[in-house]
Amino acid sequence: MKAFLFDLNGTMIDDMDYHIKAWHTILNNLGANISLERTKEECYGKNHELLERIFPGRFTNSEKDSMSYAKEEQYQREFRPQLKLIKGLDQFLEKAHQQHIPMAIGSAAITFNIDFVLDGLNLRHYFGSIISADNVVKSKPDAETYLKCAAALQVDPANCIVFEDAPKGVESAQNAGMQAVVITSMHTKEEFAAYNNIIGFIEDYTAPWLNEQLLGA
Repeated sequence: MKAFLFDLNGTMIDDMDYHIKAWHTILNNLGANISLERTKEECYGKNHELLERIFPGRFTNSEKDSMSYAKEEQYQREFRPQLKLIKGLDQFLEKAHQQHIPMAIGSAAITFNIDFVLDGLNLRHYFGSIISADNVVKSKPDAETYLKCAAALQVDPANCIVFEDAPKGVESAQNAGMQAVVITSMHTKEEFAAYNNIIGFIEDYTAPWLNEQLLGA
């Protein structure tokens, strides 16, 4: 039995620019003097990890929690009017659901942000498991996120196909022994040259080969 595992931000919804801009504002207000491009490079893993990479040892976990929620509240306020799935994903999810293909979300986002998307777009019924930053010790590129998705769905990792938009996410899938489909919403094909687990690139979910090869349609 195969399963589909989805990253969230940049993979299901095209929102990474909003995350990057929110972090860019907050980090520079804290004195980071960081460029927008560098902020983009740092936008992976848990919020706490990002803050620790930029400000090693400066903040307590409680302070990181407060800044994390402040950042997500800013992101949600600005992105809410644009909240929608990437083109073709609604039909793809429904077809997979009709074929009883198990699906899960494996994201470095906190549950607060995942709920914002799933409940805002009424998607929760598609997913048998949701693994967030709150459920793992080691975030991407570690394999833990996607291995926990597979375990929750009771599917062998080798039979899981991961949908990702970021090199660190594809690395996480590779570390978990899983194949990956890459959506080029934020990164170019060339940025994924180091990985050998990619079965295809898409610009959105209307790509005909997705239905033909993954759904048998």
